[in-house]
Amino acid sequence: MRLHVGCAMWAHAPWQGRLLPHPLPPGERLRAYATWCNAVEGNTTFYATPSPGTVESWARQTAEDFRFLVKLPKTITHERRMTGVGDELRAFLAAVEPLGARARLWVQLPASFTPGDLGTLAGFLRLLPDSHAPAVEVRHRAFFADERAERRLREVLTGAGAEWVPFDTTALFGSPPVSDAERDAWTKKPRLPRRAFALTDRPMVRYIGRDATAATVEGWRFWVETVTGWLREGRSPTVFVHTPDNADALTLARRFHDEVRAGLPEVEPLPDPLPAEPLTLF
Repeated sequence: MRLHVGCAMWAHAPWQGRLLPHPLPPGERLRAYATWCNAVEGNTTFYATPSPGTVESWARQTAEDFRFLVKLPKTITHERRMTGVGDELRAFLAAVEPLGARARLWVQLPASFTPGDLGTLAGFLRLLPDSHAPAVEVRHRAFFADERAERRLREVLTGAGAEWVPFDTTALFGSPPVSDAERDAWTKKPRLPRRAFALTDRPMVRYIGRDATAATVEGWRFWVETVTGWLREGRSPTVFVHTPDNADALTLARRFHDEVRAGLPEVEPLPDPLPAEPLTLF
């Protein structure tokens, strides 16, 4: 019984020397992160398709059971809006091939993607390989406020074997921001109702809390219960924990895993983190 947890990145300045060894060469940073978490969001692929050598390095630094949620490039989802993107898609799939089953394709759609565009999405999902099990994130309010639009989206995703990725920002917007990072997040993150659907055997959650640990933990109670239920159903969920400044996201992701495991000891434990400081004899 396995639960994957992770963060929005594997290298973050506030972690260096405090949670992760520093300095580390680029080819070792993901390996160190992977001793803390067993999944990570691949946000950088949104801006450019990585080189084969880069992806091969990611594969070398992670175990077979590590999971990447790799975001499709914006040229495909936002600029070309999934139309006439055959060449770009083939290039991207070839680039991430070294990750094999570690990779899940993240189709994050812009807020301008409406229920009227679902036909385009359905056609695009048919182009994606089953081996990378697509996960789709929508941000148009109609998918959350209109029962018919929501039902139609679920039908399209279910028909393609794709998952709906909820981005839960309810804790973030539950009370006014109290830090610069929270104020910045308020201007950038979508303010949408929480959704908790498991359409496949590998559901996925993106959760953002607050910079205060207590508020973040209180905000994820719903997800601890939901994820525990999914595991009992035989599903293999992945949860990504964010905070506005992400300074403690590594420890929070592990804490989420610990809280689920406290109620479900059968869940496989995470590895022991690599010490931030080199071991000495004295």
